Amino acid sequence: MCIRDRYVDNAIVLGDEGKVKSIKINAMDLGPAGSADAVLTFRSSHGLYNREAIDLVYKAAFDVLRPGGVFGVVQHRAAEGADPSVSAKMGYLPEATVIDAAKKAGFELAEKSEINANAKDTKDYPKGVWTLPPSLTEKDKDREKYVAIGESDRMTLKFVKPGA
Repeated sequence: MCIRDRYVDNAIVLGDEGKVKSIKINAMDLGPAGSADAVLTFRSSHGLYNREAIDLVYKAAFDVLRPGGVFGVVQHRAAEGADPSVSAKMGYLPEATVIDAAKKAGFELAEKSEINANAKDTKDYPKGVWTLPPSLTEKDKDREKYVAIGESDRMTLKFVKPGA
């Protein structure tokens, strides 16, 4: 199941040409309490943060998981100490911000992995993380440079719902 398919009571604002300008997530239900073994989210926490919904979504993940269930988060990693309200607009979040949000929801941090780390990512691109592959929003401008950097530096975190 995809998290975006489970938003309920959304407020969607359309801009010019009928394109989505903003989404306000007011509530979310991922299923019956304790009914899931795992919930995963990939490269979306910055968007949840920008929409003031990270706490709501992480709590929905907590609620649907059984005790001992796993919540996995992969997210573009900002420099530690970065202001999340600024970095999230560029697609990145500090690791501490993600960990704090998960702990606030009730999770315990079980493991971190550097499997998706990329030291070449300087996190200072004109169009944020989307400047890098696979998006390459700058099209052919400096394409080789961005392809050589590769995809973003990402944190990979495993949280567990206590009580198993």
